[in-house]
Amino acid sequence: MSRRDWYLVTNAVVLGWIVLTVVAVGVHRFVDQPLWLMVHLPLLGAATAAILIWSQHFADTLLRRAAPGGRVGLGIRLGGHTVGALTVVAGVVTGSLPLVVAGAVVVGAAIVVHAVLLGIQSRGALPARFAPLVRYYVAAAVVFLGGIAIGVVMAGDPALTDRLVTAHIVLNAYGWIGLTALGTLVLLWPTVLHARIQQSADAAGRRALWILLAGLAIAAAGPLVGVQALVAVGMAVWLAGALLIAREGWRQARTMPPGTFAGWSLACAFAWVIGAAATLAVQAVLLPGWAELRDAYLVVLGPLVAGFAVQLVSGAMSYLLPVVAMGSPKAAKAGAEVLDRGWAFRVVAFNGSILLYLLPMPSLARVLLSFVAAGVVVAFLVLVIRALVVGRRVRRGEGSSPDRSGRVGIGMPAPAAPPPPRRAGGLVAGFAVLALCVAGGVAADPAAAGIAVAAPAADVVATGETTHVTVQVQGMHFTPDVIEVPVGNTLEVTFENTGTDVHDLTFANGVRTARLAPGASETVDVGVIGADMAGWCSIAGHRQMGMELTVVAVGAAADAGSSAGSDGHAHGADPGAPSAADDIDLDGAEPAPGFEPWPASLAPAGEGTLHRITLEAQEIVQEVAPGIRQERWTFGGTAPGPVLRGKVGDTFEITLVNDGTIGHSIDFHAGSLAPNEPMRTIQPGETLTYTFTATKAGIWMYHCSTMPMSMHIANGMYGAVIIDPPDLASVDREYLLVQGELYLGPQEQPADADKLAVVAPDLVAFNGYADQYVHRPLAASVGERVRIWVLDAGPNVASSFHVVGGQFDTVYLEGAFTLEPGGPGGAQALALQPAQGGFVELAFPEAGDYPFVTHRMSDAEKGARGVFHIESAPKG
Repeated sequence: MSRRDWYLVTNAVVLGWIVLTVVAVGVHRFVDQPLWLMVHLPLLGAATAAILIWSQHFADTLLRRAAPGGRVGLGIRLGGHTVGALTVVAGVVTGSLPLVVAGAVVVGAAIVVHAVLLGIQSRGALPARFAPLVRYYVAAAVVFLGGIAIGVVMAGDPALTDRLVTAHIVLNAYGWIGLTALGTLVLLWPTVLHARIQQSADAAGRRALWILLAGLAIAAAGPLVGVQALVAVGMAVWLAGALLIAREGWRQARTMPPGTFAGWSLACAFAWVIGAAATLAVQAVLLPGWAELRDAYLVVLGPLVAGFAVQLVSGAMSYLLPVVAMGSPKAAKAGAEVLDRGWAFRVVAFNGSILLYLLPMPSLARVLLSFVAAGVVVAFLVLVIRALVVGRRVRRGEGSSPDRSGRVGIGMPAPAAPPPPRRAGGLVAGFAVLALCVAGGVAADPAAAGIAVAAPAADVVATGETTHVTVQVQGMHFTPDVIEVPVGNTLEVTFENTGTDVHDLTFANGVRTARLAPGASETVDVGVIGADMAGWCSIAGHRQMGMELTVVAVGAAADAGSSAGSDGHAHGADPGAPSAADDIDLDGAEPAPGFEPWPASLAPAGEGTLHRITLEAQEIVQEVAPGIRQERWTFGGTAPGPVLRGKVGDTFEITLVNDGTIGHSIDFHAGSLAPNEPMRTIQPGETLTYTFTATKAGIWMYHCSTMPMSMHIANGMYGAVIIDPPDLASVDREYLLVQGELYLGPQEQPADADKLAVVAPDLVAFNGYADQYVHRPLAASVGERVRIWVLDAGPNVASSFHVVGGQFDTVYLEGAFTLEPGGPGGAQALALQPAQGGFVELAFPEAGDYPFVTHRMSDAEKGARGVFHIESAPKG
């Protein structure tokens, strides 16, 4: 195989990892995937494969001596890494510790061999100016082994994750990838710029290595010895080493500014890693504990992965592939021109998407921005393929004797590049796309952006005076809750959110603040005051908990119209909008076309003992009955949320990501632990990790515990954890039914808090949709043993589960069997209070349709019913 074809084949592995990353990110928008999968695919996969390939290429170039084993040895190392990394990813997805350990061992073996061969290659090489830079690659490999070892320890003992994950990130991201990247950029950066390498560059590179290693050692030691301040000190030292290299790069960029996709991608990648490292240092100083540091730094992992690693790989490959794999300077130039197409747009759109994603933003805007970033990566993959095709076409046209004049080696002075064409169009297009994403998100959720329009006062003579008032939050109340304003004065209110959750302040005349995170403030002009007026927090349920105030118009005529309660609608809903309850037609209406019921069928518990799950808190509009659409607050986009299942002794590691517009939290009844940290409310864009070990069997509820808790549960934030009793007998079919109430607000709005307060549900449903299993019956056959798990999620109403025409021979309630098979007795109903659960078992005696209901019949008539469709047993 020719040298050119060798690089094409090996870099196809890198591109394959990038494709897997893009697919995983796309799937992650619709199906829950572990957050660490989003990290391991690009870092352990694409970036590590690229490092193995190109660090060996640079070592061969700098040392002017081939490595022992040559291409065959590198191919074996790359193959071992690929198999090991895929095994680690499979272990992360399935929660299998043996797979994680086996994959880590294989990856570690490949890295050990890589480091040893680089060391042998260096010792036998002739002296060269930049040969010492190969030490970066050897040091990076040694550091990476430490990161791998810590990862294995975390997989085996999740209780250590909060502390050790910081060391794992430091050694892998800033050590393995960071050291390799910085050592390479000493030479690659000026080569990409077509700039001369200053005499001070190699000396700066040698000095920086020891500073970087010292910083890594200090930062990684912090979690190991339990001293969080060491993380900040270590990252500060690491930044000093990185900035030493950056100073040389800045000097080179001033003489020859970047003008290609490769140059700008490498510059942006460097900026992102500096920003991410500085953020980690600051967070290590400000945050009180390891759990808080881990949760806060998860916000930076996305930019670290996308902004640094993905751009580093794509930028380096955009320059190196044409130079190394095209076969001639003419073919390389043609390929490079293809890879530079639309570079200004791609750089602006990609980096702008990441930056805006980090800012307070409506959920839809973040989704659109993530698709823009993924689209830029896909465009890069398409251009790589196109560049290879164009380069080969030019190479074939040159015949057997291509013109090799003008070939440029890595690290050698290069002729000046032609002046880049103007890129104003690409820059404008990039900013325009970003603006459209933000505008689309704001248009879909103006409340999240704080858009409000003041209503003019009528028949009031303005005095020209202004009354200034500051309103704060105390618990779930405003203080002051009465604001006195002379008639005719303009009222100006500064709202300071001194609470612990997201709040806003809405006035009856339409003026409102944005939804403010804790600690934020905003000043609004309420207008000229001519009558009393109400104010409240418009977030669903907050007004009912006491977040109201009154503006009193001092000196108003006794018969002046008051707007103190004139919001005229369910709180948080559109003014004057009718309740969706007016549209209920359970007897005549059909579900929307393409309706798919919530999957009630259960799979058995898996074999793994570690379950890693990412749950995204999302606020979306869903159909909850034929013709009835409500804003649902969900875990993972469904109500109920995903089912978690395991056995006694299993460990569950849950990452909660708040992708909504208000604060949310999670409470797992299946875990026994102090609630202060894992059950705390997190604000939009934040994450937390909740780890518990299942010590008791049963079906357990999980739910959002943010106040008002009843509103969050009624809006859909609940789900089930099933921990199998020991020696649970196998059955032919298992189903899960979670009962919950719906208190309907207007169409496509949240629940009505007033109905919720007086427990007046409009619908009661199994698995979040009224009558869904009437329209899509559950299946079984005559004689099959069927187990039905039932959980009453409430938040308020009890359940009495009954199958019409069936008799239960087994009943399991709240962790204990109350009826076991083989005895003379039977049961007709499973009685549950809110948050209680259990299962029943039965076999259907003959074919037919068996309705199931809650025997609180008024609730069954509101939608808590379904049908088992029983087929005759197959013959033979």
